[in-house]
Amino acid sequence: MTGRSQDRLDERQVVEQTNQAFYDAVENGDLTALEDVLLDGALAGSVSVVHPGWPVLRGRGEALRSFALIMANTDYMQFFLTDVEVAVAGDTALLTCSENILSGGPAEPDGSAGELIGGLVVATNVFRRTGDGWRLWSHHASPVMAEAEDGEEEGMNEDGGDGTGATS
Repeated sequence: MTGRSQDRLDERQVVEQTNQAFYDAVENGDLTALEDVLLDGALAGSVSVVHPGWPVLRGRGEALRSFALIMANTDYMQFFLTDVEVAVAGDTALLTCSENILSGGPAEPDGSAGELIGGLVVATNVFRRTGDGWRLWSHHASPVMAEAEDGEEEGMNEDGGDGTGATS
């Protein structure tokens, strides 16, 4: 492997580590760690986040508030990342992955764990290289439609529509 190829490999590994730090911060409810991963400075206003079912949130402050809200209202959350792919071009990196999420509500009165719910989300995370390392610039997460027991996608009519009459 040439020196330049090795550098790109190393950069992809660093981006993947930064991505893991992002998910660790959310999983642990650590807003300070999340602040360290999220892009700041001159581009802070261009940070964007899309959570499943939410509108686009723009700006570092809005992004941090949204994660604070999620962390405050979720007693347990764990991410198992799969299908991770990283591409680096100059000072920008693109990472796609599947978020296999396990989350749960409050503990039962007897102290046992609350109900756990699993979900699958695909995410695209864009990172920007800064003087302090790679920082998360954009996070976009979309749910993956699960197949119902009869083989059809949940939320879809027999004709493949969602019942709203909308077309793509």
